[in-house]
Amino acid sequence: MAIWGKVFGAVTGFAVGGPPGAVIGAALGHAADRGSLLEPPQGGGWLSAVGGDARARLAPDPTSAAARVALRMAAVMGRKDQLFAIVAVVLSAKLAKVDAPVNRAEIDTFKRCFRIPPESTREIGRLFDQARARTDDFEPFAAELASAFADNRLVLEDVLVALFAIARADGPVNARELDFLKRVHATLGLTKASWERAESGAARPSSDEPDAYAVLGLKPGATDDEIRQTWRQLMREHHPDLMTARGAPEATIAKSGDRVARINAAWDRIKRERGL
Repeated sequence: MAIWGKVFGAVTGFAVGGPPGAVIGAALGHAADRGSLLEPPQGGGWLSAVGGDARARLAPDPTSAAARVALRMAAVMGRKDQLFAIVAVVLSAKLAKVDAPVNRAEIDTFKRCFRIPPESTREIGRLFDQARARTDDFEPFAAELASAFADNRLVLEDVLVALFAIARADGPVNARELDFLKRVHATLGLTKASWERAESGAARPSSDEPDAYAVLGLKPGATDDEIRQTWRQLMREHHPDLMTARGAPEATIAKSGDRVARINAAWDRIKRERGL
């Protein structure tokens, strides 16, 4: 997660001099100037440190407008690293707050999962504090992440794994946390197998393992029927026996065995993930 150092400078600097930059800079600049949630003040909790109406002072952006603008700007500019960082902080903060006040165990787990560098703690803490003010608006952030990384499901699964770790940080996952995680999982468009791995903490497939959908020439959003029909069609096209019957060249038939093995392996993996 080496991107953290540059993410927040870029977020507050979008369209420098223009309205978006001004809105984002002002909103993030007002958040949690004292006693960042990530570095709690000595001698008291986060809310007592600011005094008065602590909730209002820690929530200058109750509609998440600044974070949403920053997210859209990152998406439009193709800055997937910044988009990922914003969503990772926002989802972690909202999950930590969804069932009760955020606690030290959840913060420590968040910092460990996303490898928060000390020099970025203050800026990340501001966004974290801002995001936790509201917990019912997380799905649009997850949707942006799903769109940006539609071609890399492993990144999306890594985020779900981290969120599960944060939910478990202070005890068993409770009903509110589980509902949050299920909705994130659905919004990210991940498979049943991804959920089971994240829930159990099991290792995900290796990054050098070929993408099963790509092997079949499909997108992850393909329906079960589309996948099944495509597999059958590919088998008809590439099975050595059928190619021999069609009079295909020997050199082509010799290569078909490996191709069929890859097709079947991809089909088997998708069947397991979807419970077909």
